[in-house]
Amino acid sequence: MLGVTFTTEPASAQAAYGSYVGVGPTFGLADDDTGEGRQVGGVIAVRYKLLEYPISFRTQGLIGAGTAVVPTISYDVPLNWQTDVYLGAGAAFGSGDTPSPVGDKTSFVLQPGIDHVLPNTNTVLFGNAIIAFDAYRNGGGTAFSLQGGVGLQF
Repeated sequence: MLGVTFTTEPASAQAAYGSYVGVGPTFGLADDDTGEGRQVGGVIAVRYKLLEYPISFRTQGLIGAGTAVVPTISYDVPLNWQTDVYLGAGAAFGSGDTPSPVGDKTSFVLQPGIDHVLPNTNTVLFGNAIIAFDAYRNGGGTAFSLQGGVGLQF
């Protein structure tokens, strides 16, 4: 007679090393045809890094005169154990009639950036640019913003 035994072990959450949540300033550097868009605001940044692949899911919430949510998927290139550079592609979803740092309508974006983990800590320094194409309702045009800040790995 052949017996089959099943054993179970409790599941435990595992850290996705490189993933973080952070905050910092954002600088909108472009205007629409009415002169709106250039501004200083805040950013909330989230990165979820896939452990097996050089891919990350990123989302940034930009809050200025207007607000926008910018989800992207990035290809990450490690420079060393603490630093990744990346290029992401996604969309910017602007809300309201007043432009955010990346415009006031839905647009395609490219996001180059860099993440650096401070050694022996869970602290991340991040910086990136967002280039949003055809981002303004009033006059079209490309929006450009710079973000930077400090994050905490999870």
